[in-house]
Amino acid sequence: MALLPIVKVGDDILRQVAKPVEKVTKKRKKLVKDMIETMYEADGVGLAAPQIGLSERIIVIDVGEGPFALFNPEIKDAKGSAIDVEGCLSVPGEKSYVKRAANVVVEALNEDEKPLRLEADGLLARCLQHEIDHLDGILFIDKAE
Repeated sequence: MALLPIVKVGDDILRQVAKPVEKVTKKRKKLVKDMIETMYEADGVGLAAPQIGLSERIIVIDVGEGPFALFNPEIKDAKGSAIDVEGCLSVPGEKSYVKRAANVVVEALNEDEKPLRLEADGLLARCLQHEIDHLDGILFIDKAE
């Protein structure tokens, strides 16, 4: 596995809408492993492909229950409201309060290209929203209170 360079705020790729993943290839599965290793090394709980300079709809997350990857994740439902402090590996040193949905339902493909539906609250819901925002060219500082 390899550590990947994390793109910082100011790089144009962070403001672009990422392209959908057509097929989960061996190369993309290796990429996921590298993204997870990079996320851990940077002491993060989530990482999106645009943050490593790749315009693809891939995110990895580990909020303490083990790492997983989602391909083409979409928020299908969002309820409630929660405000908490967020930071971002692409915006080092910045922390701000961000209002997000308290509960989300996300649909995506897993590493075996099988559809999955994930219902989340708490930190996982916040992390999913934060990383999916990256896929749409949105940074947490755009939503900071």
